[in-house]
Amino acid sequence: MLYLGPTLFGFLLGFILGSRIKNNPESEMHFPYSSYIVVIIAALYMAWQLGPFPYYVDSPLASGFVACIIGIFAGKIVFGRQPTKT
Repeated sequence: MLYLGPTLFGFLLGFILGSRIKNNPESEMHFPYSSYIVVIIAALYMAWQLGPFPYYVDSPLASGFVACIIGIFAGKIVFGRQPTKT
């Protein structure tokens, strides 16, 4: 059985955090697409190590954690903040 509470809360939290991420052109930090792939792989590994919430048997992964990572990327794509020009 799929429990929607942790999944929805994780996605909502990730979506809010993702919408706050912005790129700063003056910053020396640049993230190529390969760094996002590494983050996704590391997040899936961490979710597998965390395991499901107690008494949940929907998947071997922590579904709330996976939803949060997906929410971060979705929030960045949909509402990613652009730097303001002064």
